[in-house]
Amino acid sequence: MWISLASAALSAYFGYAVAPADEPAVRGMLQGILTSLLIATPIVFFEVRRARINALGWMRRMPLAGYFLVKVLFYCVVIVAGLILSRLIMSIGSSDVIIFAPSFSNSVLFAIGMSVFGNLVVETGRLLGFGTLKNLLVGRYARPRREQKAFLLIDMKDSTGLAEKLGAIRFHELLNAFFRDVADAALECDAEIHKYVGDEAILTWPAGPALSEGDCLTCPFFARDFMVRNAARYRDRFGVVPEFRAALHCGEIVAGEIGDVRREIAYVGDTLNVAARLLEASKSLHRDVLVSAELLALVRLPAGLQAEPLPTLSIRGRAAPLAIAALSLRGGQDQV
Repeated sequence: MWISLASAALSAYFGYAVAPADEPAVRGMLQGILTSLLIATPIVFFEVRRARINALGWMRRMPLAGYFLVKVLFYCVVIVAGLILSRLIMSIGSSDVIIFAPSFSNSVLFAIGMSVFGNLVVETGRLLGFGTLKNLLVGRYARPRREQKAFLLIDMKDSTGLAEKLGAIRFHELLNAFFRDVADAALECDAEIHKYVGDEAILTWPAGPALSEGDCLTCPFFARDFMVRNAARYRDRFGVVPEFRAALHCGEIVAGEIGDVRREIAYVGDTLNVAARLLEASKSLHRDVLVSAELLALVRLPAGLQAEPLPTLSIRGRAAPLAIAALSLRGGQDQV
């Protein structure tokens, strides 16, 4: 939505700037906005949803050069078609229908420039994480700062056995599909994907409405729902539907930029260590989703979930034992 609005604002200004002197400036702005909607909307939809469109799965397996060539061709088709269609719409009711006016070539160059810039931002955001990219650009963590955050760690079950059974290449494809479902759950619950570590995903929430409303507690169940919905696709490709364990904890961390040649935002503190110990405990306790009582005290338990208190957990390096609970769907529901 924000990309579409920013594109519309820039296109409105461009339409105003290149409007012929004998035409009202408002008409040029309206044509700019209309052109932006016709061009930016399909491109943004393609970028956001292409990973979930099965028919486009072949693109993910293309060499990088071929992948970008396909995207450039798609952008060019959308841009030219959008420019022509916007001119046809704006000429409704007029006796003169001028499509390839002198400003057409300028409009094509402007639209391609915006698409290249937008594509650069999107691909950089996919590489670093959009939250990380934003924070690096504004310098939020140029100096280390203390913050309160909640963390969700999701770890695939029996990843070693699956890797041995499927082989390295097919296991990598399985892991990629698994992380796409986790990413969809993160979007549903307003989570930021901090990083992927091997077969584990680390999601985080800052203190705020998304945390207090309990979205973080429903996130692992959303991820499970997505995997259940895609079960047939998993079985067809890999012969198995992945399962996972998850752990949730919250507390104070220190966040700051780290690295020089390659920068990233690192979280340092006891909170992540405790979450990792909680994830390890889920194996011995035979519970798929564990949560600390400290986090439960800060959030509203969603109506579809229930928390079963468990014996306290001794954490190495932590003086007081950790009160924990197991999360599950209430009343045997199939989905959140």
